[in-house]
Amino acid sequence: MGRQWLLAKRQVNAKKRSAATGKLVKEISVAAKMGGADPDGNARLFAAIEKARRESVSRDVIERAIKKGAGVGEEKLIMEEVAFEGYAPHKVPLIVDVLTDNNNRTAPEIRVLFKKGQLGSPGSNKFLFDHVGLVEAHHAADGVDPEEAAIEAGAQNFEPLSHEQNDDIPAEAVGVRFITERVDLHAVSKWLGAHGWTIVTCEMGYLPKNFPELTEAQQTEVAEFLESLDEHDDVHRVWAAVR
Repeated sequence: MGRQWLLAKRQVNAKKRSAATGKLVKEISVAAKMGGADPDGNARLFAAIEKARRESVSRDVIERAIKKGAGVGEEKLIMEEVAFEGYAPHKVPLIVDVLTDNNNRTAPEIRVLFKKGQLGSPGSNKFLFDHVGLVEAHHAADGVDPEEAAIEAGAQNFEPLSHEQNDDIPAEAVGVRFITERVDLHAVSKWLGAHGWTIVTCEMGYLPKNFPELTEAQQTEVAEFLESLDEHDDVHRVWAAVR
């Protein structure tokens, strides 16, 4: 019985790794499609490639994903980005970013996930978020000044980012999320990369304007609902008003 349980656990872990790799590859292709195949001139692509490398995605897989997204070769990327608005349990607003090659398939599946979430529901709520550029990065130097870096890079704001919040941030490093105007995203990322910062995420995103007060039990319920959304193969990011 013990060996059967161990095998089942390994199969679950392998499935999760495969799903995570698939999302990384999809992000590389979409980044190449939107910003070009040169990572030096495409901050989103550069960050996606670096993350894929850290997850041991092979060079061949990365290169194929770039070519597919850029339209080089026989394979062409047929993919669109779709944002679904809604609420997690206890009226927590959220936006679900999806990358899909068939929205007629994906949209009903996302709606089913909302129904399974009991108190979860679709609904318009983008006015509850700021649509911004986000650069998450870390620096090895203890004495680095995030505020000075934000000013020099041209970011609008910044906030500390720990390893617990993003496991791509080393525990011993200075982690920061830089918040930018959408048109400034690439310029900010490029400046940071040229001044000793390691970029782990560079993307457009949604920051909530307010956060509902939740009990510990309610936070757990919301977290479980958000995880069920995130596990869907086509879900790229889930932005929710939770601390």
